[in-house]
Amino acid sequence: MFRYTRITFAREILMFVVAIVFVIPIYVLVNLSLREGGDVTSPLVPVFSPTFDNYADAWSQAGLATALLNSAIVTVVSVTIIVVISSMAAYPLARIMSGLSTTVFWLILAGMLIPFQVALIPLYQTMRDVGLLGSLWALIIFYCGSQVPFSVFLYTGFLRALPREYEEAAAIDGAGTLRTFRSVVFPLLRPITGTVVILNAITVWNDFLVPLLYLSGTPQQTVTVALYAFVGQFVSNWPVVFAGLVISIVPVLVVYFLMQKQIIRGFAGGLKG
Repeated sequence: MFRYTRITFAREILMFVVAIVFVIPIYVLVNLSLREGGDVTSPLVPVFSPTFDNYADAWSQAGLATALLNSAIVTVVSVTIIVVISSMAAYPLARIMSGLSTTVFWLILAGMLIPFQVALIPLYQTMRDVGLLGSLWALIIFYCGSQVPFSVFLYTGFLRALPREYEEAAAIDGAGTLRTFRSVVFPLLRPITGTVVILNAITVWNDFLVPLLYLSGTPQQTVTVALYAFVGQFVSNWPVVFAGLVISIVPVLVVYFLMQKQIIRGFAGGLKG
């Protein structure tokens, strides 16, 4: 029987306090986005006459429609490529227990230790030489190269915790390695795939430095770069700026809430592995 004790009450109070700490920044962001331009009261004071004109101004003046589309294209294509390459690379690394496999695994993980800022300028020169500078493909290639090592690490840990019985049954039925991975293994990777998708999507969507460097001077821009230019142009109208920020985080929040069960299961499976 469950007994409600003082310890349980203390834990509930602690969780409530933690929830308040995480909710306050979101409250401030939404609260400021609904204010008039001349309202200079404290950000914690609730707005009593909200206006949604700030969202219309942010959408039209900052060009968020095009920027959101560019960010969505870069994020979707990058995450798709990362999932395909990382899952296929992790499968033999998790199943082939040999010295070569272990060495390759640690070499891939070594890519996580290299600061991405070190490669920004050399890659910038490479993208310029091959004619991809100012293109969304420059961002996609960069994100795929920088995020694959971490994704391989997550997939490998999860795969090592999966039993081999299903794969052995598929082999007995005559399925090859690629068919076994596509039809048997990859569907079992759904929890960790959700984790890989949301972590990489947030990283790609929120990145500012790489799009600013690789798309500078071109009409192409992601949502973070659009908001940066928007702040510089309308620095005195902060409610419009915060309205643009709210618009930019809505897609990520929607994806997260749709995949939160897979994310939690993926983290649990990865830690177990």
